[in-house]
Amino acid sequence: MVKDCIDYARRCQTCQFHANLIHQPPEPLFLAATDCFSKWAEAVPLKEVKKENVVDFIRTHIIYHYGVPRHIITDNGKPFCNSLIDNLCQKFGFKQRNSSMYYAAANSLAETFNKTLCNLLKKVVAKSKRDWHERIGEALWAFRTTVRTPTQATPYALVYGVEEVLPLEQQIPSLRIVIQEGHTEKENAQIRL
Repeated sequence: MVKDCIDYARRCQTCQFHANLIHQPPEPLFLAATDCFSKWAEAVPLKEVKKENVVDFIRTHIIYHYGVPRHIITDNGKPFCNSLIDNLCQKFGFKQRNSSMYYAAANSLAETFNKTLCNLLKKVVAKSKRDWHERIGEALWAFRTTVRTPTQATPYALVYGVEEVLPLEQQIPSLRIVIQEGHTEKENAQIRL
């Protein structure tokens, strides 16, 4: 399956056009978080990164969805190192750690995700770059449903304990869909025809 995906990407004109761009524009701005174990990622588009946005993002997109983390790792920017973040950490009982200054590789998980998300966004919005902020969900979905080499699983499967149902599986029922809907083998064969 991995070989098929690689072959498809090699034949895809859009994929080839955007592959490994050296110069990436500073836009789009987004705030992102990645879980170290599952590689699950959350991201929101922003016009500018302010401390209030960071606190709101951590509270609504991390704590309220997945629970309180033991710690978070951020860079040393002003939006991440301030009294609002300190108060949030104290209120929910988790610690904030900062990555090394002037050494992006120290927080390679975040840097890798940011680069990947930018590349995915370029492919998703190849025709109309103005609506990237509306299509960030598609890029995140693609990231979350792609098998990661270190874990040999998708972030989706590691977070939810089941594989996601892909749109193609709705059109051509897989064994998993057949079992869920209680079809017999004969009914499944008729559906596929």
